[in-house]
Amino acid sequence: MTEHLVLRELDGVDELKRSEAFQREVWGADDPPDNSDLMLAIQHEGGLVAGAFLGGRMLGFLFGFPTSDPQIQHSHRLAVHPDSQGMGLGQKLKWYQRDWCLKRGISMVRWTYDPLRRINAGLNIARLGATVQTYFEDYYGKMEGINAGVPSDRLLAEWDLNAQSVALRAANEYQRTETGVTERIAIPSDFAALLRDDMERAVSERLRARAALRNAFDRGLRITDFDTETAEYILAPYVPFDLAIDV
Repeated sequence: MTEHLVLRELDGVDELKRSEAFQREVWGADDPPDNSDLMLAIQHEGGLVAGAFLGGRMLGFLFGFPTSDPQIQHSHRLAVHPDSQGMGLGQKLKWYQRDWCLKRGISMVRWTYDPLRRINAGLNIARLGATVQTYFEDYYGKMEGINAGVPSDRLLAEWDLNAQSVALRAANEYQRTETGVTERIAIPSDFAALLRDDMERAVSERLRARAALRNAFDRGLRITDFDTETAEYILAPYVPFDLAIDV
């Protein structure tokens, strides 16, 4: 029998405990996972704890929780097992999250991510259509595991679930246009390799990108797209997509 990928909410304490081990496998044994007891309580209070399963094995994990605004969810964790990358599981889990949220009246999802992780930028910005106008310096302080050695800078992705640009991406009909684009900011093609092989350059790249992105945000620009071929953020004065196409 052919096994099919299943995306669903985690069910019960045993699966939540499995997700703790899964998080360690992805982020490293030194990076503390989210606790199963806490996730269970948040799930019961309206949060989302979901996974991607194949033949009963968890290949992907997503954890989001409510915010002070009932229309906004904070997406705290998204992980794909190292041996299952390249299957589009991160994207599939995010579209699952969009459907789950819209059914419950949630119209915005926000999350933080490392601005120098090309894979994350490609997913969050290019494929999902999130935008960014907020930069956090050393957001988590000193980190361990795969994030050790550099300041834990993060961007705040804002995902408007009802935006036409997002709907077009969900339908695989989006085409980028760069009319009026004012700036591009490059990031390393493989930041993980720099962290492993050249920590001095990794820190230098962190500081360079920090200065460039903060300067752009201060000038009223927003990340509106990401060029996956050149590893460059595309920034422009923010105009809601729906308004831009109606002018």
